[in-house]
Amino acid sequence: MPLKKKSIGDLKESDLRGKKALVRVDLDVPLDGNLNITDDTKVKAAVPTIQYLIRHGAKVILCSHLGHPEGVITPKYSLKPLAPRLSELIQTKVGMSNDCIGEEVEKLVAEIPDGGVLLLENVRFYKEEEKNDLEFAKKLASLADLYVNDAFRTSHRPHASIKKVTKFLLPCVAGFLMQKELEYLVGAFSSPKLDYLTEAIRVIKSLLGKVDSLIIGGGMAFTFLKALNHSVGISLVEEDKLDIAKSLVYRAIARRVGFLLPWDIVVADKFSPDANSKTVPAAIGIPEGWMGLDVGSRAIDRYNKCLDQAKTVIWHGTTIGVLGMEKFDLGTKAIATKLAELNGKGVTTIIGGDDVIATLEKLGLVDKMSHILLRGDAYKELLEGKSIPGIQALNDITAYYSSFAISNRELS
Repeated sequence: MPLKKKSIGDLKESDLRGKKALVRVDLDVPLDGNLNITDDTKVKAAVPTIQYLIRHGAKVILCSHLGHPEGVITPKYSLKPLAPRLSELIQTKVGMSNDCIGEEVEKLVAEIPDGGVLLLENVRFYKEEEKNDLEFAKKLASLADLYVNDAFRTSHRPHASIKKVTKFLLPCVAGFLMQKELEYLVGAFSSPKLDYLTEAIRVIKSLLGKVDSLIIGGGMAFTFLKALNHSVGISLVEEDKLDIAKSLVYRAIARRVGFLLPWDIVVADKFSPDANSKTVPAAIGIPEGWMGLDVGSRAIDRYNKCLDQAKTVIWHGTTIGVLGMEKFDLGTKAIATKLAELNGKGVTTIIGGDDVIATLEKLGLVDKMSHILLRGDAYKELLEGKSIPGIQALNDITAYYSSFAISNRELS
């Protein structure tokens, strides 16, 4: 069964009204030369948790980073451009401080009314943030009564506002975004019938004991094909991964995990949209001087038959073919369309990877998926079975809020 996790939704009005909540959000958004937000996806993702706290009378203190200022106050990395957009989205004026710790901030925090919101300045303006400095974390924590981590994307980093701050606040719970990410990922791994679509070789080893099938496409496929002594021409291959690739195939067979490599491959004589192309069976191999850029129709049929048996599908990595080359992205479009169809039939479809998300956006299929994993390394490390500091930090306080735990034992 999926792990049960305590989140902000488990805190009632009696737990929140009049209390100061330090909320770690991810507002690391792209800004143009005029400091205008060019993509507010992350800002919108933070809204549900903030609104819940507002409705229940908490005093909300938002904490985030932006960019990599290296501990130096840098105007282009200021969070000030975020306050107006946040105010619009939550329909509550968001105050802005010039710092994230210190007397001025303490005064502003003391003036926050019940249901009010204050945005702290970039925590990475202090080098102590990325050093996970205990004293810096203590100063941050002194502003609040409780802690909410809603920054899943950065929770793999052992930084002060992610990890050490939890040593000084109680309770420490997950925000709605964090909860959603974990429910999809951890819940998927504990599903009794799971098929997994992946291209990342470092993830496969961790997942062989948890999945029924692995479908390999894109550039990673050629490393596996070469490891199995198939000719791959001049296709992209990770030469240093050949031995582990072969061992993973054999391990999958031993565990009766379906391991699907391309049956046929669309090859080209150069990496170009106007390249000469043809389809060859993988068993025969790719001719010398040619490279694989997509999967063929028989491979797509085999992938689809496998996916038809799935209850949960996670597509992690890059596209099946070449992003932006119409001639070589038929495999990606076919799989994306198939997953949209399956999601409509109740199959859980979880998508991660910038190129894949970009393709889904182009095809208008983002809303046809169960869940889109926000960009970042945290979910990748979770898939690999690594410990996530921000999550483990919340688990440190189970004496008050128990059952919020993700351990290597659960994921390995």
